[in-house]
Amino acid sequence: MDFPLITDPFFYAIAVPAVLLLGLSKSGFGSGFGSLAVPMMALAVTVPQAAAILMPVLLVMDLLGMAAFRKDFDKALLKFMLPFAMVGVAIGAVLFKLLDAKVVAAIVGAFTLLFLAQQILFKPRPDSPPPPRWLGAILLITSGFTSFISHAGGPPVNAYVVPLKLKPVQFTATLAFLFFFINMAKWGPYAWLGLLDMRNFATSLVLLPLAPVGVWMGVRLARRMDPTLFYRLIRWGMFLTGCKLLWDGLR
Repeated sequence: MDFPLITDPFFYAIAVPAVLLLGLSKSGFGSGFGSLAVPMMALAVTVPQAAAILMPVLLVMDLLGMAAFRKDFDKALLKFMLPFAMVGVAIGAVLFKLLDAKVVAAIVGAFTLLFLAQQILFKPRPDSPPPPRWLGAILLITSGFTSFISHAGGPPVNAYVVPLKLKPVQFTATLAFLFFFINMAKWGPYAWLGLLDMRNFATSLVLLPLAPVGVWMGVRLARRMDPTLFYRLIRWGMFLTGCKLLWDGLR
């Protein structure tokens, strides 16, 4: 009987840096870069398989991130965001088999680049009001949906939270708790869709030791990062993510 594990060296050459990037993003440092993990791994496996392999890794990262920032999250903001994100997860579960992953990738990529263009062309003033809550609701539903499809929930929620100008640690902590609940909500539907098989799980176990390494690196950087540089790096991460997702969707 074959050992239930991906053994292709090319897969691991792609998966190792992808998981490290995901760990950095889970700590808040380079928050946009985490959405590159599935597109990167999709160079070697299918998008659904890449998403399934990352599920146990994400669980460990989420727990580490929450432990590191357990006293820093914005409770009121999390309470507002969570229900809408859950609606997005439910929509993703229902539509998963109907939607082409490339279509979802293109939509997320285009939206991310449009948000960044708006930020550059119409840069908000220091006294600008926060985004309206109805826009936040739409973005959170989008985040839950794209997170279910390809773990690409970062760009939409960043589009709402970045203009709120939270402190870097508070920003990081709030998103760490949000994505823990989002990712926990995905386990049942992923099992129902048949994505959590032994081959994917065994491959996850090989990648699992990288989870604390990436999170630890990111936590240290996030707590020492100048806020201006912090958000500049987030926007660069979102730009690269948007370009990669749009390219994957249109090619």
